[in-house]
Amino acid sequence: MSLQAILGNFALILFILTIATGIIWFLDVFHFSRLRRVKADQALAEFDARHARLRADGVKADDSGRSRLEAEILRQPTWIEYSGSFFPVIALVFFLRSFLYEPFKIPSSSMVPTLVIGDLILVNKFTYGIRLPVINKKIIDINDPQRGDVMVFKFPKDPSLDYIKRVVGVPGDKITYKNKRLTVNGKEISYQSLSDYLDEEHLSYSKQYAENLTGMQHKILNDERAPAYVQNPDPFPMHERCTYNLEGFTCTVPAGHYFMMGDNRDNSLDSRYWGFVPDENIVGKAFFVWMNFGNIRRIGSFQ
Repeated sequence: MSLQAILGNFALILFILTIATGIIWFLDVFHFSRLRRVKADQALAEFDARHARLRADGVKADDSGRSRLEAEILRQPTWIEYSGSFFPVIALVFFLRSFLYEPFKIPSSSMVPTLVIGDLILVNKFTYGIRLPVINKKIIDINDPQRGDVMVFKFPKDPSLDYIKRVVGVPGDKITYKNKRLTVNGKEISYQSLSDYLDEEHLSYSKQYAENLTGMQHKILNDERAPAYVQNPDPFPMHERCTYNLEGFTCTVPAGHYFMMGDNRDNSLDSRYWGFVPDENIVGKAFFVWMNFGNIRRIGSFQ
């Protein structure tokens, strides 16, 4: 793994920091602190013996420095003190973001209108199963992704990147996207027209619909100027499961994989272009916007 990849992998950095500070904390508790205690006891014994001799010679000895001497010897070195104080905090953050909830920031407009650029979201890390941090290997099954879920996953072409899209197809599904309308396993998805969506950044309007994806209703956008066909899809693994034409495409989702699409349908590079998402790439289920510094009204659940 390159240095750039390591620096870009916050989970790995957090894991290394947890292990490093944990080792220092453990060594201090069970080794270094005992050495300091032994050294302090020896120094105090010498201190007491010296003062006892002075008193025997009739000299009044000042014992006020005894506690100061002990405190100086028992004091942790700065590097141990900082490591020991940071360890529980780092370990707690590592546990929370590895097994419970992880924050992400939305960097693109591919999920508009559900999620917009600048949304800070929370991702549930356990709803799809417990996975070992860093290597992302599932060790406990809990639930499988369902159609309509908004899911964060490792980008199949570059697993160092995290992507977020909506689950459109689960293993075994036959997905057809024809003239910008979805059909799942031969059943046409229902659409309800909504008022046009205004993109305030580019001052343009898009057609907005409520899409009922087998019981999960959410909003999507269509750009009437964009073609219905997929332009230049990659030769992704198992691309033979997909057929493309001028009206759209049809794909059959293989076992252990998922078909993902952005809600901003004509402005999203997704499974139409780079293929299926394997189960081992799943990060978790996105479910809550906890902050958007440009618009605090965005805070809330979007499922």
